[in-house]
Amino acid sequence: MGADASSKFTITEQLLQPESLYLTGNTSTLYALGYMDLKKEGPLVIELPPGMLGFVDDAWFRFVENLGVIGPDKGKGGKYLMLPPDHQGAVPEGYFIVRPDTYSNLVFLRASIKDGLAPAVENIKSKLRVYPLAKADNPPATEFVNFSGKSYNTVAPNDFSFFEGLNQVVQEEPIDAIGPEARGLLAAIGIVKGQPFKPDARMKKLLNEAATIGNATARAITYDPRIGGVYIYPDTDSAWTTAYADKNTSFESNGAMGLDARVLFYFNATGVTPAMAATTAGQGSDYALAYVDADKKPFDGSKTYKLHLPKDVPVNDFWAVTLYDTQTRSMLQTGQKFPTVGSQSEGMTKNADGSYDVYFAPEAPKSKEGNWVQTVPGKSWFTILRMYGPLEPWINKTWRPGEIELVN
Repeated sequence: MGADASSKFTITEQLLQPESLYLTGNTSTLYALGYMDLKKEGPLVIELPPGMLGFVDDAWFRFVENLGVIGPDKGKGGKYLMLPPDHQGAVPEGYFIVRPDTYSNLVFLRASIKDGLAPAVENIKSKLRVYPLAKADNPPATEFVNFSGKSYNTVAPNDFSFFEGLNQVVQEEPIDAIGPEARGLLAAIGIVKGQPFKPDARMKKLLNEAATIGNATARAITYDPRIGGVYIYPDTDSAWTTAYADKNTSFESNGAMGLDARVLFYFNATGVTPAMAATTAGQGSDYALAYVDADKKPFDGSKTYKLHLPKDVPVNDFWAVTLYDTQTRSMLQTGQKFPTVGSQSEGMTKNADGSYDVYFAPEAPKSKEGNWVQTVPGKSWFTILRMYGPLEPWINKTWRPGEIELVN
């Protein structure tokens, strides 16, 4: 995408679009992402604009720190200082300090477009700055790379190349960034820090098969979850699920790692922060995912479905429904610019009682064009309902979305 330095930030100036293969990205917020290389550039300063919502994840996609509204600057903006894992010596004052365990780190920022896209873009491009601490007295300009509508692939491979990428992380990052058990598992297939990864033909074949099996296993765990704490309305036969089992973003419980819970999240998502699972009335966002219809059957792109949202949808800001391709877990590519419809959509209409009906079909039902998201015959899909500024009736479940029903 062209963001080949820490001082280059990607930004969705025209929002994220289906050409980009990005795990469950949405069209309802403005994204800005940076990849921090602390080995190459040393300590890095991030001057964060006000009003951001973001976090830092390390090279192993583990949570490091929150930024913005959910971080120590409380949405007022401020200067963050990211220190390499081997940093020694004094730490200057006047910064929010971030200490990751790896050299490479993802800075993931979102900005609300409640008041319009243009002011959100301007806020980031005029105020976000990233530069080495060593150049703080005369910081270089931060460049922005617009990746709206760009075709690229961030989805992890499901063949032997997955292990090549894994080896790259092991070689580039500190050895103690992961524990002895994880290092032992990697060593068992020939991935050892400081040694070349040269599997023979037999091992390559086995690893290629392992990646394929791993991908299939992750699909089964994600699309038909059998662990507890996943279904939002467990007392009913509802299909609506959450990305975090039991709202737990560490995936650990009773001293044990929830292996399926961790897969459930990471197969569909790019970054993790505890804030994603901490719902505050009237602030932030909360999500519900549906992989099957009201009859527990996978969605068929050739058929017509309807989602009923009862009146008084409990949001302080807005709601949106987005469709995803079950193969790529990225936005469904159709004839529409965005595979999304919601309360901010042009042409969206309410029923007489204030409720909404949303339709999913290859062709728009008559007189329902504004309430319709296009699907593709021969391709399955799943959906995410996003509630921005969710209110108490959503949180306490006294209001709930209908199941997605087959029309014809």
